[in-house]
Amino acid sequence: MSSEQKPYIEHFVSDFSKGRPFSDAVRAGDMLYLSGRLAIDGSGKVIPGGIAKETRQIMDDIKETLKKYGSSLDKVVKVTVMLADMNEWAEMNKVYVKYFSDKLPARSAFGASGLALGARVEIECIASMK
Repeated sequence: MSSEQKPYIEHFVSDFSKGRPFSDAVRAGDMLYLSGRLAIDGSGKVIPGGIAKETRQIMDDIKETLKKYGSSLDKVVKVTVMLADMNEWAEMNKVYVKYFSDKLPARSAFGASGLALGARVEIECIASMK
């Protein structure tokens, strides 16, 4: 491998994920896989305010993480949304769709019996880097 060639798989770890059992993102070839995101504050607690506020913070965090590692929201190909309560799907969706153009990524959404830290929503995504 030349000094200019990137490794095929590259793990990205930030101050937040350091010491935790996951990477912020993993690049495999031209694809970037982001770990699930929760809406947490600087102390590591879920922000108050409900599903819409959590979704907004998560999507803002995803946008920044994609940019940091060489991609963007317009390059997202797949999103997975996990909800503590499927009855909150419509409210989450109102916020979620504002982050994408008319070309929405593929998406799965499902209810979970519980999310880490008592969160209402967790979102992960896969994006192209080209």
